[in-house]
Amino acid sequence: MGAGGRMTAKEQATATAGEDVPLRSGGGGKPLHRSPTEKPSFTLGQIKKAIPPRCFERSVLRSFSYVAHDLFFASLFLYFALAIIPTLPPSLVLAAWPLYWVVQGCVLTGVWVIAHECGHHAFSDYSLLDDVVGLVLHSALLVPYFSWKYSHRRHHSNTGSMERDEVFVPKPKSAMRWYSTYLNNPPGRILTLAVTLTLGWPLYLAFNVSGRAYPRFACHYDPYGPIYSDRERAQIFISDAGLMAVVYALYRIAASYGFWWVVRVYGVPLLVVNGWLVLITYLQHTHPSLPHYDSSEWDWLRGALATVDRDYGILNNVFHNITDTHVAHHLFSTMPHYHAMEATKVIKPLLGEYYQYDGTPLLKAMWREARECLYVEPDEGSTKKGVFWYRNDI
Repeated sequence: MGAGGRMTAKEQATATAGEDVPLRSGGGGKPLHRSPTEKPSFTLGQIKKAIPPRCFERSVLRSFSYVAHDLFFASLFLYFALAIIPTLPPSLVLAAWPLYWVVQGCVLTGVWVIAHECGHHAFSDYSLLDDVVGLVLHSALLVPYFSWKYSHRRHHSNTGSMERDEVFVPKPKSAMRWYSTYLNNPPGRILTLAVTLTLGWPLYLAFNVSGRAYPRFACHYDPYGPIYSDRERAQIFISDAGLMAVVYALYRIAASYGFWWVVRVYGVPLLVVNGWLVLITYLQHTHPSLPHYDSSEWDWLRGALATVDRDYGILNNVFHNITDTHVAHHLFSTMPHYHAMEATKVIKPLLGEYYQYDGTPLLKAMWREARECLYVEPDEGSTKKGVFWYRNDI
């Protein structure tokens, strides 16, 4: 594997010499290559100038149309669960509930993405409106809106930095846990992926698992934690209040309809949302072709380019193209999602080899990254000691 775990002697020599290393096919038969790590010849201003100005225009009506669209389908599927499934024969009920969980979870992931846009001020020209919409939508999905808004913005400000990035920060080999060797096999990878997709999101929010290192305990629910500055703390209280309101509403619903009713109708789709969120983020920033940088090499533009667009098929549209326009999103996070496809088509020729796209089927990509991307190290013998690549030879 060129930039990932297993490199041949020829590939190692090529990497050491600073030349591009071909990787396995990323779908469609095209080989992938390591992203260049030299400072680009283009600037962010030049990239922005190439994009039509209309791509940066935010429309309240158009943005709300996507909210209405997603909530309509979420309501439709909820009606199916409450009114249709109980009338089905027992043999069909066993299949109908998993179907509801999957499709409802996918639609609600789209709602999650819209709230994420609110946090980036990409929903409208009005910051207050963005925050109100984002707070309502994210709280309904048990996400602390302002808490995550601020930590996520720091992720965008420090993408690809070994010291300052906020999420899915890779470890050097010396920091690998003692049990990593025992998990570096198919059963261990299945277990790791299962835990990551089910518990990864709440563990990150509550305990900063996979996040950057802080000098003391960091938690997204703690207004006085090290993640936030003094001017942000009041809004963290608002996030917590939003979550408490939703939890209380769920408590009252459970008191009326039963705990397991809430689990079936709301809880399992929420697990699907959380799983998609973790997987999407993981695959956007974990790839054998992507570099990470320490403070001796990192700069904002190269860090922002250290991400990859993926193809989720029909789900690209369901997820409002956060999956296949992520490079553009990291360059211009205030751009509405409904302009990102046009912008991506424009910037791809300008970015050249700095633009990374992988069309590998989803399950295959997830398994490959879990196998190949275990830790990061500089290339042996390379003069660029501040540039780190994924490895897997434990």
